[in-house]
Amino acid sequence: MLRSVKAQDYMCNDLITFTPETDLFDAINQLLSYKITGAPVVDKNGCLVGLMSEVDCLKAILTLTYHEEEMGGIVGTYMSEEVYTINHDADIIKVAEEFINNKRRRLPVVKDGKLIGQISRRDVLRAVENFAKDG
Repeated sequence: MLRSVKAQDYMCNDLITFTPETDLFDAINQLLSYKITGAPVVDKNGCLVGLMSEVDCLKAILTLTYHEEEMGGIVGTYMSEEVYTINHDADIIKVAEEFINNKRRRLPVVKDGKLIGQISRRDVLRAVENFAKDG
């Protein structure tokens, strides 16, 4: 039964992460270098405090340009603090429901408030495919 498959079984745990103190342009460079559209932001204890996306970076640049300020800053100033997460032991059906209901592409996976991975819509499809193969 698919409900026995958990988020932690299919999540990616080799993540690019930022801290709130990460330089804005270092974050942009990493997004471009790793060809990713966003990354979780964690504090020194590994707790998830936000997400930094391409859109957040663009907003930062536009804000700085509009106010004619020097380019730069830190991730903590521009990250999105409202983050949808999924618990590590959520079943794959719950994960799929979250993707459908909240129109997200990926969800940070947390355990006791700490980031332990990330799961994507593709990971859910992989879980379903594997379940179908194994019957």
